[in-house]
Amino acid sequence: MPKLKFYTLWIALILVVFFSVQNIFPVFESALILNQSSFTEPWRFLTSMFLHGSLLHLMFNLLALVFFGLALEKTIGSEKFLGVYLISGILANLISVNFYPSSLGASGAIMGIIGCLTIIKPLMNVWAFGMIMPMFIASIIWVIVDSIGIFMPSNIGHIAHLSGILFGGLFGIYYRIKNPEPKTHKIRVPEHLMRRWETLYMGGD
Repeated sequence: MPKLKFYTLWIALILVVFFSVQNIFPVFESALILNQSSFTEPWRFLTSMFLHGSLLHLMFNLLALVFFGLALEKTIGSEKFLGVYLISGILANLISVNFYPSSLGASGAIMGIIGCLTIIKPLMNVWAFGMIMPMFIASIIWVIVDSIGIFMPSNIGHIAHLSGILFGGLFGIYYRIKNPEPKTHKIRVPEHLMRRWETLYMGGD
């Protein structure tokens, strides 16, 4: 495993810097947010992933990013983790721009991390919804909640969340196929040792 470069923490720092700048200079947000101009200003598909609408929005995303991001980065390596984060986020934005007049936030990219980690480590215990549960159970609940949320008007980009976890899951499938878990081999005890053990401890002939 290559040396961990902690891209997760670097991304977290960038999110904090972007949030600070967009609150000082509002024009910064309007120039980088995802909206209907994104097809002629394609940088918005990337830059909108580093903006947040409120401090609470940022804090929730930072917690999820650090917890799940470090776990995935340690599992697949820093470069692959960065690819999952950026590509899942951009693809989620390409989907969500068709449904929302404007959007911002790292949620699509973070859900990509969650989707990838779910496929690679489905039984990893995580704290979600006020309790400890396997990773795959938490992801199923998130998918259900976001699927229901599509039909309930709110400021949450449920379609971006679902798109992100889908693309992240596809990355997870790819990495599982490319790097299957090593098979466990049964230890075979030589027959003459078994016979000696039986003679000494079980009174065998």
